[in-house]
Amino acid sequence: MSQDVRALEPKALWNKFADLNAVPRPSKKEERVIKFMKDFGTNLGLEVIEDEVGNVIIKKPATAGMEDRVTIVMQSHLDMVHQKNADTDFDFDTQGIQMVVEGDWVKAKGTTLGADNGLGVATIMALLESTDIPHPAIEALFTIDEETGMTGAMGLKGGLLTGGILLNLDTEEDDEIGVGCAGGIDVTATRTYEQEETPEFKTGFEVKVKGLQGGHSGMQIHEGLGNANKIMNRLLFDGFENFGLRISEIDGGSLRNAIPRESRAVVAIDTVHEAAFISEMEELGNSIKTELKTMEPDLVIEVSKTETPELMMDLGVQEGLTRAIYAALNGVFRMSADIPELVETSNNIARVIVKDGHVKIGCLTRSSVESSKMDLANTLRSAFELTGCEVELSGDYPGWTPNMDSAILKVLDNLYQKLNGEKAHIAACHAGLECGILGQNYPDMEMISFGPNIKGAHSPDERAQISSAKKYWNFVLEILKEIPKK
Repeated sequence: MSQDVRALEPKALWNKFADLNAVPRPSKKEERVIKFMKDFGTNLGLEVIEDEVGNVIIKKPATAGMEDRVTIVMQSHLDMVHQKNADTDFDFDTQGIQMVVEGDWVKAKGTTLGADNGLGVATIMALLESTDIPHPAIEALFTIDEETGMTGAMGLKGGLLTGGILLNLDTEEDDEIGVGCAGGIDVTATRTYEQEETPEFKTGFEVKVKGLQGGHSGMQIHEGLGNANKIMNRLLFDGFENFGLRISEIDGGSLRNAIPRESRAVVAIDTVHEAAFISEMEELGNSIKTELKTMEPDLVIEVSKTETPELMMDLGVQEGLTRAIYAALNGVFRMSADIPELVETSNNIARVIVKDGHVKIGCLTRSSVESSKMDLANTLRSAFELTGCEVELSGDYPGWTPNMDSAILKVLDNLYQKLNGEKAHIAACHAGLECGILGQNYPDMEMISFGPNIKGAHSPDERAQISSAKKYWNFVLEILKEIPKK
């Protein structure tokens, strides 16, 4: 499988990607990939720095004739989102990614691929190892924990880098040149509740929502994809309204930056309503499937009898919880008034857990406008606080403001048109790139973002396009030749 990937062109890029994907690298558990990267740089005889938070910097001098060019910082993040299908047996902490080639795409077997941002990391590795590629002085910056808090970028201190231009390799459309991105903030609602003993004459049911595509909670939030937490809440709300359904536990979603694909709940209803409840859930489930059939053709809603739970959620808290989740916005809050087709502000209800007397609801709110981000965060906060939840706003990080007069933007814009016979799409994105954070300590550094086609990031459907990777690699090589003089 990985051997098939190693045979792809350009071999320098794909071989480094295969090397990297053999190393487990979950967010906040990057010890092995940090060591891997430090050993890589040391074995090349290059200067290697690990800063106090775990970012790795590898410095390579300019090749002959390029010494008078501006030093460039090439930046990608080492961690990857870990998602797998429910029926996939895989341990992200111990196993390397199992890759397969399908036509023009590289995929993984039932898990995320790690092309986000592994192809960027592999690109930089290939350049550091090269002996025949012309380039200016390179400061390779490999950040940690981008996917679950951007703490690597936040912890990078000023003065470690001298480069005047930063090339961020974390964009996922090969015809796009990124000049700006959204900031974000985590909105987390928690509370406790009393558990009640389940009365007699109750029947237990397990409700499952699965088969959704999932995906990137920034780049794909506008696509109309199903959110398993919102769908589950709709089912539970209806079951309570019509049959007095009582909740025992809920486990929905996973990572804050992934659109939830699955949710599971254990509930109880009066035994006398069993047949009517099953019929109602089937009817409502079919209605939801019809609504989402274009984007979510594989949606599955299952309602099956199970052992009756011994304990149920306090009724008052249950009513408040289901109404709060119903009221909480999921999806696009506002489109940009300044940049056509750009989502300005959005929210992803990423995680819902109800178990053993504790409720936790996790959201990721994004926006390219700080005031709008906080407006939506406070909207969500208000909905959850009205139900008795404590709400924490954390992990706040800034967006990246576009600079349309950037000299490196003009270089990439002209080069793309020269190489491809058409203009690139110059855009800000609704994802959270690290450029805005890095720019706080390096305000004079010009920044640009680009990359190959990657689809389905943050989900097991993640795939990287082989032909696009070749196009992107050639673009990188030409950019290095055209870096301005000091």
